[in-house]
Amino acid sequence: MPKVTFVNLDRTVEFETGKLPYDDHGKPESLLDVAMHFGISLEHACGGSCACTTCHVIVKNGTDGALSPADEDELDRLDTAPGLTLHSRLGCQAVVKGDVVVEIPSWNINYVSEGGGSMNLGDAIPPPKK
Repeated sequence: MPKVTFVNLDRTVEFETGKLPYDDHGKPESLLDVAMHFGISLEHACGGSCACTTCHVIVKNGTDGALSPADEDELDRLDTAPGLTLHSRLGCQAVVKGDVVVEIPSWNINYVSEGGGSMNLGDAIPPPKK
């Protein structure tokens, strides 16, 4: 049974592959779908259709086949994500295949902890160039 740990929320969830009810949150059994099923708020302004980057997560452990590979659409979208890293994925596209540890970027955690509303991008927006 795959486990997903959201490190900065100190929360781990576990589910049986093929048994998780699908509620149109990105791809079935994606990080977003799993999070929403277990009541973990992960922003997804486009509804999980790979049209924005609000569900951007950083994979801390599990890049070795525990997630589906990123396709061209996801990689193109990720190029526009604030705080992009080599281990960035879109939660709506990354399908869980094994145990994964992810971090939700601080700007998204701020958004979630404030209950939504106007997104606070915090440290995701670089300072203006002089």
